[in-house]
Amino acid sequence: MRRVWTTAELPAAELARLAGSPDHQGIVAEVDPYPYADPIGLLERPNGLLVALDQVQDPRNLGALCRSAEAAGATGVVIPARRSAAVTAVACKASGGAVEHLSVARAPNLADWLRAAKDAGAWVYGAAADAATPYETADFTGKVVLVLGSEGSGLRRRVAESCDLLVSIPVRGRVGSLNVSAAAAILLFEAARQRGKRQR
Repeated sequence: MRRVWTTAELPAAELARLAGSPDHQGIVAEVDPYPYADPIGLLERPNGLLVALDQVQDPRNLGALCRSAEAAGATGVVIPARRSAAVTAVACKASGGAVEHLSVARAPNLADWLRAAKDAGAWVYGAAADAATPYETADFTGKVVLVLGSEGSGLRRRVAESCDLLVSIPVRGRVGSLNVSAAAAILLFEAARQRGKRQR
């Protein structure tokens, strides 16, 4: 952290100018750029639980998803280097600070990274609303990557084809699909449940 300003030092209007938003809650910090993790390095953990996001562009969804991932004990989150939300102040706030405790990496090409994950022994599950396999029947123990797609169009074809299995979350209401961060939370906590059961 480089420097911190508070309302004791500066008027609220100046804090809003520095923050680029009136939602500063009386404090603004100047920090170094977010330290992204190495995407290949995340694959070294023997039984790691990773989340890969395919062009999720809303930083609030990224932040909320990172909060769930950290709470569920995930190893990290991988996002594409382009056409994706990044870890910004908005994402950090939505994460409740989880991005400070969770490894987030940027992969130059997500489909290539998924292939590297499989080569490293991971089983790759993609979430798709129309998939025939319900998520609760999948085995999320061991080294696993959960792949979720963009808010509008889901997984791109090449990313979906890089998955070992596509799974769905049954929806019983009138809304056709879940928000990506809500879907991720369901999958992550099912994975955490299965892993806890195996450890017992």
